[in-house]
Amino acid sequence: MRAKDIMTESIVCVNVKETVFDAAELLLGAGVSAAPVVNDKGNVVGIVSEADLIHRAEIETAPRKSWLARLLDSDGSAARDYVTSHARKVADVMTRDVVTASDEATLGELVALIEKHRVKRIPIVRDEQIVGIVSRANLLAALLSREPEGASGHPDDKQLRQAVVDAFDTQAWKSRWPVNVVVTDGAVHLWGFVEGEDVRKAYRVAAENVPGVKRVKSHLRSLPATVGMGV
Repeated sequence: MRAKDIMTESIVCVNVKETVFDAAELLLGAGVSAAPVVNDKGNVVGIVSEADLIHRAEIETAPRKSWLARLLDSDGSAARDYVTSHARKVADVMTRDVVTASDEATLGELVALIEKHRVKRIPIVRDEQIVGIVSRANLLAALLSREPEGASGHPDDKQLRQAVVDAFDTQAWKSRWPVNVVVTDGAVHLWGFVEGEDVRKAYRVAAENVPGVKRVKSHLRSLPATVGMGV
């Protein structure tokens, strides 16, 4: 899946020439917490969020610094705080360093951008024009679209056991000690020893992902690290 497959296309944008009051009205009316800021050509030049608009002199929420903080504050920092709380134009309060992605970006690339830049949403562009936006909610919707619907047919216990064993054999974390798989009426039981709790959990998850498995009961035991080192 790619950005174009999950993005929200009916996006709300703020023109860079508008005021902070226009932006606040737009965010409230659309029920969104942030919106891309565009120029007259539709190019993304920034993003404005609720966080950019809540520290305002008009409602007496401008940041209040202690006397020590004011003493140590630089002139530039004080000036920036003043602009943030008093500016009337969106261009003066918006975040200019906007992280964007192509509509051909994979979901893996989008998640990497969200994590790297610590943002909640990514504007999607095509030929320098904004065409959509992907938020974390869109990614959750993509996950739900891949929810398993259950196995087609009804594999018998023998087929199910082989499928579970095959699922383990391809994993890099497979235990060096044998793991016995017993299947009864679709319920998978795992017996044996593994190298720690993480591997134990991985075995359970891998079995749960095999189509047709009704439930998994893990009887696996974690061996002490000293056993793995041959002590």
